[in-house]
Amino acid sequence: MTTNRLSQEKSPYLIQHAKNPVDWYPWGEEAFVIASKENKPVFLSIGYSTCHWCHVMAHESFEDDEVARLMNDAFVNIKVDREERPDIDGVYMEVAQMITGRGGWPLTIIMTPDKKPFYAATYIPKESRYNMLGMKELVPRIKELWETDQTSIDEVIGRIEQALAESNNTGLKDDLTLDDVDQAYSHLSHRFDEERGGFGSAPKFPSPHNLLLVLRYWKRTGDERALFIVEKTLQAMRLGGLYDHFGFGFHRYSTDAEWLLPHFEKMLYDQAGLMMAYTEAYQITRKHEYADVVQDIFEYVTRDMKSPEGAFYSAEDADSEGEEGKFYTWTQSEIKDALKEDVASIFIQVYNIHEEGNFEDEATREKTGLNIPHLKQSVDIITNSNDMNREELTSLLDNARTNLFIRRERRVRPSLDDKILTDWNGFMIAALAKAAVATGDEKFIEVAEKALTFILETMLDEKRSLFHRYKDGEVAIGAFLDDYAYLVWALLEMYEATFKPEYLEQAKNLTMDLIEKFWDDNDGGFFFTGIDSEELLVRKKDGYDGAMPSGNSVAALNLVRLARFLGDPKLEEKAADTIKAFSGIVQRAPSGFSMMLTALEFAQGESYEIVIAGDPAQADTQKMLETIREQYIPNKVILLKGTKHQSDEVSRLAPFAKFHDTVGGKATAHVCIDYNCKLPTNDTDQLLKLLGIKSP
Repeated sequence: MTTNRLSQEKSPYLIQHAKNPVDWYPWGEEAFVIASKENKPVFLSIGYSTCHWCHVMAHESFEDDEVARLMNDAFVNIKVDREERPDIDGVYMEVAQMITGRGGWPLTIIMTPDKKPFYAATYIPKESRYNMLGMKELVPRIKELWETDQTSIDEVIGRIEQALAESNNTGLKDDLTLDDVDQAYSHLSHRFDEERGGFGSAPKFPSPHNLLLVLRYWKRTGDERALFIVEKTLQAMRLGGLYDHFGFGFHRYSTDAEWLLPHFEKMLYDQAGLMMAYTEAYQITRKHEYADVVQDIFEYVTRDMKSPEGAFYSAEDADSEGEEGKFYTWTQSEIKDALKEDVASIFIQVYNIHEEGNFEDEATREKTGLNIPHLKQSVDIITNSNDMNREELTSLLDNARTNLFIRRERRVRPSLDDKILTDWNGFMIAALAKAAVATGDEKFIEVAEKALTFILETMLDEKRSLFHRYKDGEVAIGAFLDDYAYLVWALLEMYEATFKPEYLEQAKNLTMDLIEKFWDDNDGGFFFTGIDSEELLVRKKDGYDGAMPSGNSVAALNLVRLARFLGDPKLEEKAADTIKAFSGIVQRAPSGFSMMLTALEFAQGESYEIVIAGDPAQADTQKMLETIREQYIPNKVILLKGTKHQSDEVSRLAPFAKFHDTVGGKATAHVCIDYNCKLPTNDTDQLLKLLGIKSP
């Protein structure tokens, strides 16, 4: 079988299309030169390797000879991996939302040879059905329009260009206050599903950054409903089919309101965000179930998502052998064949395995005979209705899941998107560092440091230029805002987990680079692309917290924290200006900017700068650090002046800490609260009192 130009690419998504009869080009100057020379419009198709409907459209249309002939005759065809080029995806997704009122992938854009779009759609079937125009009709219509009615095309282009020119206008720029955080919580509380957890109805996304904001609201106000919202949601997700009960980790989102039927792909960024949410819930409640989930996510990402170099791959597909969810679903007879009869009987009852299946076809809603293992209540509750005690039932179920996991590993696995992205790795490293601090488990740090070392040594060149993607030994694509923001986040978390000053210095240096390359001098905030990036239709600036927190939101939080670490008011001003740049749209839809408001909560809520002076090898210093780490204090920074190297480097990076030394030769805590410094203390009970926590 012949291949097209995509066979030379590194992206797993592009390589998936290398044997299509469509004459695909990768994004680049060659394709647009050909389009201009042949006077053809460009058919731009954007997707990603684990996208189910991308696979469907590819199989229906891009692998079909008839459709391919129509496309090759009418267009110059370009494929883009949205994860490799989020800049291209972001611009043209905005166009699609302007034209169609919705977005998603696969994203289809038809545009002129000079990259001006005039048609947009998401999934397009091969044949027309219902009100959806199929590829076999659409392509000839677009070709005719191109050849006979350029006036209409120009009119559409003009309207889109005008809308794009206004797209970065975020409205009035006011200073936000904690009232805006309260308003965001009110919106989330109103949307909370009291019965099933989560926010809104189907489909339901994990959106862990919403939970992180709600936890901070709880910390500030003491509103127990806020903690209930988070716990109910975390427990419901863990019990449902969104969670992989055999191999661990979470699927992308739930297609129903019950968290039962997931969209089965697994994304690295979801594991990172959820690890953070469960970690913080554990810090607050000390409930073993949350720590167990953190450990399970760790097992999944280190087993199935970690590269030999120590960094993390991007995603696992939803499909295997051409069927979504086939790898993860079971018939009742398969469970019975795999387990002893008495064990199978209990397992089938506990994990809700039915003969007719609990997995409905997404289109027909008919039972398929397949089951998604899930729990309707915790093992503690189930124990009360069984003759076994908790330990016996837990042991039985653990052994059964292990046996079923081994059996499942013999199946054809979903494909792995094995590219390494700087931003997604930064997110995962930050999550691992937070988990290490909360649990005291060193293995989290070992894995995080290896991943961070790879990113710093491989994705940064000798000129300190950062890159976005690594695959098969190739580093490519200049870094975007998210790459800088998430890597700085990782470095700050790693500093507080290890107290290695080099991580704090690297965070400072990359933040200076970020400001130089991405800052909007006119209106504040950060552009998604740098001053040296490819010029597209518009230089986007976005603060919306979607599947992942936006780069602007993460950068704002980083700036607040780094300002407090270093005692640098200029960084605090940059954080304030970033938040202010998006204030208009935040006030209109506050719950859509939960991570931005988390930064505001840190900046304006009660916060702490803590310097611990003491020998880290001594018990009194360790006790002081552990006392702080056992508490849920999200709005704090900690500096350690321990070894002479640490002390000298911290004093150089944060001159205010120069005189924060030990008192009486003992480990000493120096605490400042909202720019107001308290007397130093050697006593952990007094330290807790200063931090607003009652000692046990």
